[in-house]
Amino acid sequence: MKKNKIYQLFFLLLFWNINPTSAQEKGSILKYKNKTLIVFFDGLRPDYITREQMPNLFAFRQDASFGSQHHSVFPTVTRVNSASYATGSYPGTHGILGNTVYFPEVNKNKAIGTGYGDLNKASEVIAGPLLTAVSLGEILEKAGERMMVFSSGTTGQAFLQNYKVNGAIINPGLILPESLKSDVIREVGPLPEDSEHDDNARHEWVTDALLKYGITKDGPLVSAIWLSDPDGAAHDHGMGSDEAVASIKFVDGQFGRILKALESSGLADQFNIIISTDHGFVTHAGKINLTDFLIKEGFKKNKDSDDVVVAEGSVYVKDHDKNIIQNIVSALHKQEWVGAIFAKPGKTADTEGWVKGTLSFDIIHFNHRRSGDILVAPNWDDRKNMKGYAGTDFSVGVAGHGGSSPYEVNIALFAKGPDFKKSFKTDLPTSNVDIVPTILGLYQLPLPSAMDGRAISEILIKKDKRKPAQTEKKVVETEVKYRWGTYKLMLELSVLGKYSYVDFTKVSRIMAP
Repeated sequence: MKKNKIYQLFFLLLFWNINPTSAQEKGSILKYKNKTLIVFFDGLRPDYITREQMPNLFAFRQDASFGSQHHSVFPTVTRVNSASYATGSYPGTHGILGNTVYFPEVNKNKAIGTGYGDLNKASEVIAGPLLTAVSLGEILEKAGERMMVFSSGTTGQAFLQNYKVNGAIINPGLILPESLKSDVIREVGPLPEDSEHDDNARHEWVTDALLKYGITKDGPLVSAIWLSDPDGAAHDHGMGSDEAVASIKFVDGQFGRILKALESSGLADQFNIIISTDHGFVTHAGKINLTDFLIKEGFKKNKDSDDVVVAEGSVYVKDHDKNIIQNIVSALHKQEWVGAIFAKPGKTADTEGWVKGTLSFDIIHFNHRRSGDILVAPNWDDRKNMKGYAGTDFSVGVAGHGGSSPYEVNIALFAKGPDFKKSFKTDLPTSNVDIVPTILGLYQLPLPSAMDGRAISEILIKKDKRKPAQTEKKVVETEVKYRWGTYKLMLELSVLGKYSYVDFTKVSRIMAP
């Protein structure tokens, strides 16, 4: 009997060696013991995470690994960060530069949105791939594994997380591949209706979908769920509003459902959970936007003219006219509502832009063939709103993000599971671009050579024999003098070996006597 078992084991191992594809098709249970779940709470400031507002996440963090120096990717907008985490790379590598983007092949007069429809149309006419960096979904596909994305937010944010659709994307407005749609509706329930003021039904529906398809023994190796609050409620009503607090509590409740499902199914010790957000938040106190200013000052004829095209903070000047670019920068330097200004470097790796009083696209990982001529961030300060949340900028609206203040850049990272250290805090700098390299490290999959991020090895149980580099704070400054006074720009970086992270920028204006 014992001899028969030995022979059976021998022939089974021989079969796997001869025919690895057949073994692979049986799923990741044979190849990898543990799965990974990525959780994004859109617009989650670290100070939202309290016992009262987010009891489930608050409890989760108590024995999780915690990244205290975690960073959003600048510009601190959703589509930039969804693409950055999905590719482990910065916008200067992956090519998605904002929530609105300028592809002159699509429309030479104006920027386009980044919903799935816009992005899908753009990919048909632009030169090269939509994302100019390899994504986690593509890497997993080559390894014979799947990724499933579940999102209650925009179709573009969902699509950019897995744009080659290895596995599936499940979003109330987008289910890919489309052949899955009827099954999803039948097995999860009817698609929730869009609501201008309440996304709870969407959050609950995508959580139901995750529990149905992701939190299972035969589910994908990597699942990701992106809950679009508290971002939406804070945009509409402000940080600390009753609506924003209610949205925080509701998405935390959905996270609690996920944890409970893992426990009840006996899968809790087989899932690594990584939690992040795309950006922080600030209160808005602005009265004029960039496009209106350029029209008012005579640099742009009208909102639909192609002489100067604005895509959020990016400014594209027709034919890259240097005189016009310099004049625009000079005009912006004087405006109190304007913060950091960036331009293309004079030479590769220059810290300063070629225009006086600007810093380089290279230093913020933004230099791409699709980049504009100028990038503008709103000015900011430490003022508190009526609910006590610090951080105010000069953008138009109620509250939001996109700038380079510490309130938008500095976010929290949590990781917990069989492969992560318990109750461990790292003060080394990390970023959303480091999430995918960390996952690849868990599964011993090679990092693409062009990937910008690093594996956060210090939080892994598996020891890294290499001595960690020391973190350094680096300050880069530039200034320019005018008749009215001096514009000064400072940028702080956290530097860890060859990796650099944008902490924040600060602008000051010294008026001439």
